[in-house]
Amino acid sequence: MPLQDIKTRISTAETAAGRAPGSIRLIAVSKVQPNERVEAVLEQGHRCFGENRVQEAAGKWPEFRERFDGIDLHLIGPLQTNKARQAMELCDAIHSVDRPKLANTLARLAQERGACPDLFIQVNTGEEEQKAGILPIDTDGFVAECRALDLPVRGLMCIPPVDEEPALHFALLAKIAARNGLEGLSMGMSADFETAIALGATHVRVGSAIFGERTPDRT
Repeated sequence: MPLQDIKTRISTAETAAGRAPGSIRLIAVSKVQPNERVEAVLEQGHRCFGENRVQEAAGKWPEFRERFDGIDLHLIGPLQTNKARQAMELCDAIHSVDRPKLANTLARLAQERGACPDLFIQVNTGEEEQKAGILPIDTDGFVAECRALDLPVRGLMCIPPVDEEPALHFALLAKIAARNGLEGLSMGMSADFETAIALGATHVRVGSAIFGERTPDRT
């Protein structure tokens, strides 16, 4: 089964990297997947999932949560400030904190709610103009800004450029996290998660290797 195959590969990569068994969190990326595929993975006992869009998550996960205990939902796509409240109500972690305006909105809502999901700062390691994320040179200052707002920053996230060696970007993210005292590293996807684990990933985001190719985005 694809899910078990991925878990076996993660376990092998953990061992090869000298990591503790079970220390890597597998986020099954269920964005734009039919509900029956997601349900099949839930039936196999997996509980950690990732969605790109708040609207899609809202249409899918409340019903699944009524039927399956212990779901751990991560928002891994871009977050608009006007969807921040809904994201905080739906999700256990947000991996795409990428600008001061969003940080301030999350801080205000966290004070209102008395709770906040775990947060990861998205770093644009490739400095790509079309991609969201804090630039590497600005990340230390942004981490400090988020901490000053009492936000629960657990780590950093990156999506390497498709045409570059991902290991370089994973190593850069790990270096930035280490100097800021952050343990969480959300990095690595279907094609490169073993490399990410070797370089310190704590969360890997795997979609097509578990579910099969995504259906066309209809929204």
